[in-house]
Amino acid sequence: MDKDIIHKGGCGCGAVRFEAYGEPTRTVVCHCRYCQTRTGSAFGANVYFADEKVQFSGEMKTYVFTNNADRSFTNWFCPTCATTVAWAVELRPGWTGIAMGAFDPPTFWATPDAEIFCRSRAPFIETTSADQDETSGYYDPKHAERDGLQLD
Repeated sequence: MDKDIIHKGGCGCGAVRFEAYGEPTRTVVCHCRYCQTRTGSAFGANVYFADEKVQFSGEMKTYVFTNNADRSFTNWFCPTCATTVAWAVELRPGWTGIAMGAFDPPTFWATPDAEIFCRSRAPFIETTSADQDETSGYYDPKHAERDGLQLD
């Protein structure tokens, strides 16, 4: 594990902490309805590391969600302040996603290398990413989205 570069962070109340080592595997701005509802914002700013490059301390609760493509998302959040700190996506085995806003200052040290699900991007959001996709290369819906995640 590359411990020369350490990115630290945690939840809003400090009960959950993490360390991520080295450079991220991928850094993405995601405008999907799931990231919008998960964050309560216009998009998710997601930093992915190989599982073995992330260590957590403190108790976390788990919430598992299946999207309309029948793919699962596992979220880990603080049971005290409810901050979603990290997640795993079925389509990205071996990767741990961390909310960019959960990193200690300088919080926004990583520059997104892609922007996905731009079809549901809020009209007031403008980015400069050269790699923008309407959905994602792996998105393959199997059934209609459930009420909380409708596009329209």
